[in-house]
Amino acid sequence: MAQIIDGKLLSIQVLEQVAHEVDILKAECGIVPALAVILVGDDPASQVYVRNKAKRATEVGMLSLEYRFDADIAQVKLNRLIRELNSDPTVHGILVQLPLPDHLNEDEIISAIAPSKDVDGFHPQNVGALASGQPALVPCTPQGCMIMLRKVYADLSGKSAVVIGRSNIVGKPMAALLLQANCTVTIVHSHTANIEDFCRQADIVVAAVGRVGLVKSSWIKPGATVIDVGINEIHEEGRRKLRGDVDFQDVEPIAGAITPVPGGVGPMTIACLLLNTLKAAKKKNTSLKLDDMAFEAM
Repeated sequence: MAQIIDGKLLSIQVLEQVAHEVDILKAECGIVPALAVILVGDDPASQVYVRNKAKRATEVGMLSLEYRFDADIAQVKLNRLIRELNSDPTVHGILVQLPLPDHLNEDEIISAIAPSKDVDGFHPQNVGALASGQPALVPCTPQGCMIMLRKVYADLSGKSAVVIGRSNIVGKPMAALLLQANCTVTIVHSHTANIEDFCRQADIVVAAVGRVGLVKSSWIKPGATVIDVGINEIHEEGRRKLRGDVDFQDVEPIAGAITPVPGGVGPMTIACLLLNTLKAAKKKNTSLKLDDMAFEAM
């Protein structure tokens, strides 16, 4: 049976390391990392995400700031708040919870956030830096996936990886990070013919398309590592359940390692958001270096 990569346990380890470095930052510099989260509207899932982010931020000793607005907020008002947060030296990370109401220009809002405070890693400047191999704030979910992969492989160099999905949030940055780790990377998507043929050749398969149970055992090379980014809500027997893009029961017997849903990639996303907030605080306020090796060694 496959090794189960426990995202809950690994996220706790990441958060413990973040909390340790937050304590050092406070003691040596008197700085409390602060994360500002902007929530527009009353989407239930978004409210849960924001609540969990605030809870975890407080647990690691950070300051959590929340700005909630009705769904009909004007773009100019939201842009004004972002400018104020950009210029506030006590705020180190800014996150606008997505998705936004249709009347708001999502690209304009993301681009309005200062790249140095863009803890989601979505600003075009950070996207470009990642693509060119330069230091940048990296999108949280792909970053979490890389930490999980390093639990399986001491060295990713030379591994063959397939990323299913080409989104700006997961697929493209995931491919860039794998390339930086010296993997040979293929991105497949809805217009790719015979996707399963590409997957069967891969040492690593990252599924991020939002289709329940898409990836079957026939797609997976025996012993491959499977990272399931999909979080799909379904209803079975009158109950709400979460399922991934991978048919877990079918794939687990053949995979070498696999992430579950829930309890896999999801917890790592919030942990890496706070890791990015810590990075932003350190880069702006002190010459102290983040102990990247502590995270890579997890």
